[in-house]
Amino acid sequence: MNSPEQATEVIISEIITVRDLAEKLDVSPIQIIKILMSNGVMASINQQIDFETAAIVSVEFGYEARLPYPEITEEEATESELSAWEVLLADEDPDDLCGRPPVVTVLGHVDHGKTSLLDAIRHTNVVGKESGGITQHIGAYQIRHNDRRITFLDTPGHEAFTAMRARGAHTTDIAVLVVAADDGVKPQTIEAINHARAAHIPIIVALNKTDKPNARPEFVKQQLADLGLMADDWGGTTMMIPVSAKKKMGLEDLLEAIILVADEVCVRANPERPAVGAVLEGRLDKRRGPLATVLVQNGTLKTGDVVVVGKTWGKVRALEDENNKRHRTAPPATPTVIIGLHDVPEAGDRLAAVENERTARAIAQKRQEEAKARQMTKQRRPLSLDDLSARIREGQVKEFNIILKTDVQGSLEPIITSLEHLDTSEIKVNIIHAAPGNITESDIDLALASDALIIGFRVNADRGARRQADMEDLSIQVYDIIYELINEVEQAMKGLLEPEYREKVIGVAEIRAIFDISKIGRVAGCFVREGEVQRKAQVRVVRNGQIIQEGAVDTLKRFEKDVREVKEGYECGIKIRDYDETAVGDLLQFFVMERVARS
Repeated sequence: MNSPEQATEVIISEIITVRDLAEKLDVSPIQIIKILMSNGVMASINQQIDFETAAIVSVEFGYEARLPYPEITEEEATESELSAWEVLLADEDPDDLCGRPPVVTVLGHVDHGKTSLLDAIRHTNVVGKESGGITQHIGAYQIRHNDRRITFLDTPGHEAFTAMRARGAHTTDIAVLVVAADDGVKPQTIEAINHARAAHIPIIVALNKTDKPNARPEFVKQQLADLGLMADDWGGTTMMIPVSAKKKMGLEDLLEAIILVADEVCVRANPERPAVGAVLEGRLDKRRGPLATVLVQNGTLKTGDVVVVGKTWGKVRALEDENNKRHRTAPPATPTVIIGLHDVPEAGDRLAAVENERTARAIAQKRQEEAKARQMTKQRRPLSLDDLSARIREGQVKEFNIILKTDVQGSLEPIITSLEHLDTSEIKVNIIHAAPGNITESDIDLALASDALIIGFRVNADRGARRQADMEDLSIQVYDIIYELINEVEQAMKGLLEPEYREKVIGVAEIRAIFDISKIGRVAGCFVREGEVQRKAQVRVVRNGQIIQEGAVDTLKRFEKDVREVKEGYECGIKIRDYDETAVGDLLQFFVMERVARS
């Protein structure tokens, strides 16, 4: 047995049997079972236990348990000075790493030629010509340039790119920002820059439509310089390549720039380990069943591998590229279509190859149960000034991410300057996106992906943005006075901002009968007169206009069935917790405490 000071790492999957754990720790299964029993877990030799339990047992034998792939949260990726790919490879032996194709996402304004540029690159590369052209859309593809491969992710735009990042799918090495030389910087251009910066990836600018007579590339370079992207020929670090997607000009230079940046950031992976990847797209094919387009991030995916993908699993029956050509393997940074999963996964789901089908099935089932539990409790990270203030008090937050939207451009500078002056040695204000205009769904996506707070000054939220914010339980703070905006952010940073609540009456019920039931107590037979009554709400007992009791609902029934709510005009049975003095004619007033949105 190893001493604690000499703890050895052991790789353990999310689910493992007692027998397999004993083999990994080189001990008897009986010893494992004894330790489990001492911790209150009764298990047989073939029983499966989760990673957390296995990790506790491993410590007893001088081992430190580790998952076969690192769990990278958005917070960890943001706080780390490493890129998301480097965090993924943090536990790899440098001697096992070798070069891989860079992964590129093309972003930019909707009318500046992103799709045209992608099509021009895709249809002029050697790989496309050799295979007879593109025959299916899989959301990603590879091209060859001077014996080097480059992977392009064909996403709809920075919204999809950020939505993927919000779910933990760190798939991109380089962002190519397309800007039309005849049109210049647009609001979506600024958004794309901020989305790429939030992902901590280098940016290459493709100055498109430079063949047009009204093109003004130098003017566009000045606009980009004002946004912090200084062209390399102006003494900066951002490569800006003149291109024309329509006339296929400058494409070779753009591909060469991508290779140069890839060499600079040193894109690498370990092809000899079990595959880890991220889902780009999922769909159901009537003939072939559930399909998933996956980008292999590390390791090599092989036909016959057993994989867990999000909440589903399967055995890889076939791997296909964008030309419907089948391959036996998919090395790192290769996009591939997987055939053989039991269900359709979601974009952003993690793929991991595991030892056997039993393990895969158990992991998928565990994730399904966890997802169901999260859905029932509706637990998600809170994002509001109040919650950030509480997390600062607890020492959980070191960086205050803000998305700022204002009514006019002139309002941005004084607010940004004032917010940046709030920096302290413990907390830093990080404005990841600032622009004039209403709050949009793109702002919501970026806030969710970056754990940021959305602050507006004299603006409104679009209907779609408001709906999405409500669904995600994301707070939007809107102000009319700059002083109030700055003051509340400062108070939150100091951890002084307490949440504000107000009472909201949701329903009134009249007691029309009383039932005294042994072992249960007094149950009131009620008729809902107004609104609705809810089991989770607080309740007041009102008699002759006077409040005589306030408490919580113990049970709420419709006939013999427990229910969560009862609407106006229906009858129900109500038991008030720790109170048995209700009488016929009493009114029950139901209320909830709502957090006040600061405005």
